[in-house]
Amino acid sequence: MTKDHSAAAAEFNKDEARVNWHDETLWFVRSKRDKAVFQIPEWEQLREAGSQIKNHVLSNLHDYLTEFEKKATENGITVHWAADGKEHNEIIYSIIKNEGVNRMVKSKSMLTEECHLNDFLKEKGVEVIDSDLGERIVQMREEPPSHIVLPAIHLKKSDVGETFHQHLGTEKGATDPQYLTEAARQHLRDTFLTRKVALTGVNFAIAETGGFVVCTNEGNADMGAHLADVHIAAMGFEKIIPKAEHLGVFLRLLARSATGQPITTFSSHFHKPREGQKMHIVIVDNGRTTQLGRPDFRNSLKCIRCAACFNTCPVYRRSGGHSYHTAIAGPIGSILAPNLDMAQNADLPFASTLCGSCSNVCPVKIDIHEQLYKWRQVLVQDGHVSSIKSIGIKSMASVLNSPKFYRTAGKLGRFLMKTAPFMVNNNLNVWYNQREMPEVPKESFREWYLRRDVS
Repeated sequence: MTKDHSAAAAEFNKDEARVNWHDETLWFVRSKRDKAVFQIPEWEQLREAGSQIKNHVLSNLHDYLTEFEKKATENGITVHWAADGKEHNEIIYSIIKNEGVNRMVKSKSMLTEECHLNDFLKEKGVEVIDSDLGERIVQMREEPPSHIVLPAIHLKKSDVGETFHQHLGTEKGATDPQYLTEAARQHLRDTFLTRKVALTGVNFAIAETGGFVVCTNEGNADMGAHLADVHIAAMGFEKIIPKAEHLGVFLRLLARSATGQPITTFSSHFHKPREGQKMHIVIVDNGRTTQLGRPDFRNSLKCIRCAACFNTCPVYRRSGGHSYHTAIAGPIGSILAPNLDMAQNADLPFASTLCGSCSNVCPVKIDIHEQLYKWRQVLVQDGHVSSIKSIGIKSMASVLNSPKFYRTAGKLGRFLMKTAPFMVNNNLNVWYNQREMPEVPKESFREWYLRRDVS
């Protein structure tokens, strides 16, 4: 049975040193983002442009997807449509089967993680090798990625060294990044040279040209796609943009928000298969239409998968990506997941302080923290929270609805915290875990305000 977020986070928090390291590492990435964006005077104009382009696309999806299909087909690309993850997986398997092979190399694609493609193909007897270094590491460890840009960010060099020792025969105890990276490079080189079918994701698809762009820092997508006889691209339908001229806006936003780079090392443009090659693109819905039809949540489809909201989120940084039990973790994943299954993912919108930092750093201005709050309301109203949480929410509503009751409860709480702290600082108070109780204030803000000297 899948643990809910709080239980899984509690497991992660047992290793306090690792939690602190994870927190600091992700904040370092967030800091790099800040330095990169502050160097561009027009950053806020870029965000607004990206947001408005995406708003326009979401209101005209049918037209742009139809235009893209027409242009891509004219370019020699075979376009497939998948209603859900199951159909997506079956289409890709049928392509592989028709080629008479049982091996495939794959670059990073969060859509395929969302659709559980690797597990599906493994059951069909197809070997899939992930070529992104972080993805390959977690694949060896039989773990899902914990972050959409940095899949193995939860692992230290010693963890990677032990994994490579077990699977690649490297020296035991080796932790030098250059040595480990070279071992991975040599391991993957043969994969690139011997795989007839390669799969990539899609960062942006251009309706005007029928082409698509894949952004990587390792060049693995290019190695796979250019050496293979068959290139399959997996794409959520929200990745569409109207024209090539709009691409510059998103390429400037993406890398700076994700890793603090001016641009990704490789921004690869695919418009048609090379001579003798076959190219397929699988356009997937998988709940996106439902999300599009929800006015409060449609803006989440603007996401360009930069993970800036992950890196800034105090909850994600100290609970780890695996605590979200879904392909897309973090704040944005906590909006997307309930759309797919409210009952299974009802815990995720509550895995937030609602501090708003995620919305502040989002390059396309998604109102992430507001959507998390709205999801909480929907989930409570539809009965998808535990009875304990429901009672607690109703109790707090009663307290906050009555100024007199609120003041009385505040006085009682301060009294108990001061004279009988064990009534508050105990195992029944989950909030108290991992925290030190603050000094009890002598009076409330209201009491101080009323007696202040205004003379």
